[in-house]
Amino acid sequence: MNQNKLHTMTYTLNSGIKGTINLSSKQIQDWIESYRVGSKYVTTVGKEHFGLNPELVADFKVHNEFSEQREFIAAIQQPTAASKVNEQLADAYNQHRVLIQVECKCGASYIEESAYKRNKWGCKECRDIVFLDSKKGIVDTVKGKAWYMTNRYFVER
Repeated sequence: MNQNKLHTMTYTLNSGIKGTINLSSKQIQDWIESYRVGSKYVTTVGKEHFGLNPELVADFKVHNEFSEQREFIAAIQQPTAASKVNEQLADAYNQHRVLIQVECKCGASYIEESAYKRNKWGCKECRDIVFLDSKKGIVDTVKGKAWYMTNRYFVER
């Protein structure tokens, strides 16, 4: 094995806490020996010192190029057909989202996103109903074009 290549070791303490550490092949061999004889294991990883008491370790696994876990992790990272379909669906839904400019009599003024155009909306500050001002229609905002909704004046419904 290549001594410079790091492998991920996952361990579970008796308390149920899980941890991971990247170790070289030599460090893994030293850890396995410490685990066998029950002696405390201390090593240096980069600039950090790492210590582990084998008496407190319930189990451990070393993920290397031959382990099934490494293949599983690599498979998860590959974009799948399902994730591409999900992205397409998300894009399709986002195309139909609309922005709403809310101006409430409580003084709140903000831009909100909705899945579709509405005639009524609830103010997030005071929970009063604001209505679509169809005469004013779409207004320019910092986030783009938005439908104007208010309760500061009477709006024909």
